[in-house]
Amino acid sequence: MRTVRAALLSTALMVAASLGALAATPPKASCQKVELAGEVEAGREWKAALGQGWVFRVIPVDAGKTPRGVDPYSGWDLVVDREQPAGFPDALLLATPPYDSINQREIGTTFGVRAQDAIGWNPRSFRMLVTPQALREGQQLFADLHKNPAASATQMQQMAELLKGSAVGEFRVLEARITPGVADAAPFAENWAIQSAQTPHSVVAGAGGRSTALGSLDWMRFSITLWLPGSWQTPAGLHAEPGACAE
Repeated sequence: MRTVRAALLSTALMVAASLGALAATPPKASCQKVELAGEVEAGREWKAALGQGWVFRVIPVDAGKTPRGVDPYSGWDLVVDREQPAGFPDALLLATPPYDSINQREIGTTFGVRAQDAIGWNPRSFRMLVTPQALREGQQLFADLHKNPAASATQMQQMAELLKGSAVGEFRVLEARITPGVADAAPFAENWAIQSAQTPHSVVAGAGGRSTALGSLDWMRFSITLWLPGSWQTPAGLHAEPGACAE
């Protein structure tokens, strides 16, 4: 498991370096800026069609993956998938490393993040693949990297190159309702704990008045901004404005 994670971390670092190089180049005025808004309750899913067969989903985290002895996970994952789901991993997960670690795509009490820390990490940035072919290629490379801990540098470079064609997005929690966790903030989350006061939210007692280490996320209202390719065909009712691509 450690060797698998090491290979995936190496991939994530290479991807980050490649995307960092992209950010250093002047933005091109060839994107469509799309803004979405919604709200979602614990255990529920929210979704919106993006056009060209893609759907943005905010789905409950899988509480069934909670380690033994830890209170059930709560919160949501950000997912971009085809209208007819194309399987795991999705186009947002693939383009937003690191894999198998704390990640901007999870707004939840995973990896030792308390509910108040999760809303303090705000806004969040992500990327997404934008063609079915890129999704298929990314899924195959992801599978290869998991099956072969000693994956070649060529495979890692292929993943980094694939993600250069990804689009940029931002997710912002506008308001939330949470049950705060009573544990101390993890060292990596201390700034998020401080910043949580800047995200409007209300506090509710846990079930039966019981407090838990990480707490829970019960509801949130949010906005999503996407910078999609300039040729993107948005569905009726989805407003898009042409402009510079974000990096």
